[in-house]
Amino acid sequence: MTATTGSAPPAGALPHWETTPEDLPAAIREIKAALRARIEASGRGVREVFAAVERRVAARVAEIEAERRRGESVWPVVDYTDIENGTVSPREMARLKRRGCLVVRGHFPREQALAWDTGIVDYVERNRFFETYTGPGDDFFGSVGSRPEIYPVYWSPAQMEARQSDRMARVQSFLNSFWKHTSDGVQWFDPERDALYPDRIRRRPPGTDSEGLGAHCDPGTLDLWMTEAYQKAFRHLWDGSVEEYDPWDAAHRTAGPQYPGTTMCSAFRTFQGWTALSDMDHDQGVLHTVPIPEAMALLMLRPLLEDVPEDDMCDVTVNQVFPASETWHPLLLRALTAIPDVRAGDSVWWHCDMIHSVAPVRDQKGWGNVMYIPAAPWCPRNEAYAAHVREAFRTGSSPSDFPEEHYERAWTGRFTPDRLNEIGRRGLGL
Repeated sequence: MTATTGSAPPAGALPHWETTPEDLPAAIREIKAALRARIEASGRGVREVFAAVERRVAARVAEIEAERRRGESVWPVVDYTDIENGTVSPREMARLKRRGCLVVRGHFPREQALAWDTGIVDYVERNRFFETYTGPGDDFFGSVGSRPEIYPVYWSPAQMEARQSDRMARVQSFLNSFWKHTSDGVQWFDPERDALYPDRIRRRPPGTDSEGLGAHCDPGTLDLWMTEAYQKAFRHLWDGSVEEYDPWDAAHRTAGPQYPGTTMCSAFRTFQGWTALSDMDHDQGVLHTVPIPEAMALLMLRPLLEDVPEDDMCDVTVNQVFPASETWHPLLLRALTAIPDVRAGDSVWWHCDMIHSVAPVRDQKGWGNVMYIPAAPWCPRNEAYAAHVREAFRTGSSPSDFPEEHYERAWTGRFTPDRLNEIGRRGLGL
């Protein structure tokens, strides 16, 4: 028995491992048996519970396929001014919750975004980044057979100005509000305050041939089944009440551990997101998602079916992304849908559990430049990570979630603490 306690769990309790199990195949066999037993104790079979989720997801897939046939935009699109003025229509609010993704038009003025893009180029060239860059510092995307074009740069003035902007804070709070953030007398996160989560930039030049990035999701890996907090977060999948599963419920998701791995995310994000620094057309190697927040339930239950080997979780393992594949998830991949055309200054957001990919492209037309900024509301998990972020900011280091490349430690022109505004200080926990 390899559970955290070192002994058999109480009757009815699930075994759990708060750190990565030493014997992964044995732990997988153990947790799969325990989860099946938990489901069956409710009076329902695993196949019955999976079928209930599959029907729910299949209805969403059919909706999305019908919208695409009609030439409609599957992605909700909202103007920033409507978020700022509180005038987003009830219909669009409902679509956002149903689809779990959003494009914010004019999140930043186009001229501001283009100036930030120019500023990033100046920052990296002035500091001879291309002469010292040694290539990707991780193989995190090995499980999906591809790698994006990412610069491990975190502390440019452009990135920090966007992160601590009141326009960014307003959109983050709007997105956080779609989540159930208080239950059972616990406030799981503060929807009005975001942690400053530093991530990288992508710059893809015109004429690029890119293999893209295979379909995957990012909330975690085996820890989603094996740690106690996530077992509680996904409780409705295991206790016979699968119809009550709510992908927008933050309960138990904001304090638990995540198994360490290259480019893990220590923070809880309500939405992943990026801000466009160039114009991008929908057919030029852009983001695709499966815009079905409930799909996570299918991903979690699928390994329990009898056609999956007992020591396998549909190819999910530690230190790689959580893959979605034609082998195990063909229904879901039918719904994979590109973002609409975006322009510099627009931002793109998708629910933290959502399957996403980046399409391949040949001879790309125009630049494909973004800076990654998520919605990561203040909570115990994000407060703990903020301590690491503060130290990385102070020293110009790569944040602890990312490979230890530390290019910016000696760079000139780095964003300095005296330029932090109130949003920036709060986001760093200062």
